[in-house]
Amino acid sequence: MTEPLAAAGFQPFGIPFEFVLFAATLLGIALFHHRTLAVAVCGLAAIVLYKVAITGFREGAGLAGLAGHLDAEWVVLANLFGLLMGFALLSRHFEQSHVPAKLPDYLPDDWRGAFLLLVMVFVLSSFLDNIAAALIGGTVAATVFRHKVHIGYIAALVAASNAGGSGSVVGDTTTTMMWIDGISPLDVLHAYVAAGVALVVCGIPAALQQHAYSPIVQQSSQRMQVDWGRVGIVATILLAAITVNVLTNVEYPEYADRFPFLGAAVWVAIVITAAWRRPDWSVLPATLKGSIFLLSLVLSASMMPVERLPMASWPTAFGLGLVSAVFDNIPLTKLALEQGGYDWGVLAYAVGFGGSMIWFGSSAGVAITNLFPDARSVGAWLRGGWHVALAYVAGFAAVMLVMGWHPHAPHKGDVTAPAVAGVDRR
Repeated sequence: MTEPLAAAGFQPFGIPFEFVLFAATLLGIALFHHRTLAVAVCGLAAIVLYKVAITGFREGAGLAGLAGHLDAEWVVLANLFGLLMGFALLSRHFEQSHVPAKLPDYLPDDWRGAFLLLVMVFVLSSFLDNIAAALIGGTVAATVFRHKVHIGYIAALVAASNAGGSGSVVGDTTTTMMWIDGISPLDVLHAYVAAGVALVVCGIPAALQQHAYSPIVQQSSQRMQVDWGRVGIVATILLAAITVNVLTNVEYPEYADRFPFLGAAVWVAIVITAAWRRPDWSVLPATLKGSIFLLSLVLSASMMPVERLPMASWPTAFGLGLVSAVFDNIPLTKLALEQGGYDWGVLAYAVGFGGSMIWFGSSAGVAITNLFPDARSVGAWLRGGWHVALAYVAGFAAVMLVMGWHPHAPHKGDVTAPAVAGVDRR
């Protein structure tokens, strides 16, 4: 009995025990939202110990397998860490530039102003990293709403940032992964059909919530001067991130998984511009906690024995969006690319927007809760942000009704394998 147990591990009710540990971790985060970091780290430790002692890793058994797994994942983790920490400083530069304080002079002073801010985040995220777009939106919201931001509106900011990146191959990590893998940028563009509908469905209720909770400030900011130096620093950091992202993922993709160039580029830009304007280093301790929390979840998710997905179909894509609310979408996207046979625009929307339904379901959600710590409550997020889940369903239904399901043939593996039913072989 001991030999099969060591090979397969415990499987209560046919479920690999790693999933049980991961589910317990997520449940602990939901119940003890004031101790999320401790719960996430303890959950990761339990999963690592179990896999080292019992099942091993895809890369091998025991400590050698763990070392191999970390070697395979460290670039993703380091890039994510660099972006989370660096963009926290970027958001403070943006706040101290006084641009957010000037926006009430230009935004409508009713619920339409709150909705227009969500649209701005949506557009920003189409060409910026969604973490940066969410943090910029959160920084503006904290200013124009006098630091009284409804949790439903915080959820909508995350949803807008994730929606905006879903149809652009430079707007989200998952769509960039698709591009690197050979998927045409045009094949994810129709995700905006779903994303646009989702933005309206969740954006209007969230704007009404926010206007009732704390309207946009109406006092004039004419005496406040914009610090164009800090605006230039923000632009420099974002330009560095965009440039390196394109170079490593498009021009030289063979180097993308060798070194965390994206995170390093952000920090090089921060250090170089520090002589111009001093960054607010005081935001880093709180951001560090949030970053370690997310990295713990991402690393835990990467160790789950998800070796294959159900057959590619629109119900599978819809389900992956729901799973993305609690399970990192990067390994899910990797598996989908290896399997093939998906409508990539539909999948991009599902795994991108789906993470908005719970605060730790996406890196943008974790980043923005560093600005608004009270949002780290799953119950409060679901109650206040009920419209995000509704928007996910509405957006998915819209793209299916308008565009339909047009999967592409699997582009990896045995090309002589039987075709997936209904596959578009363009």
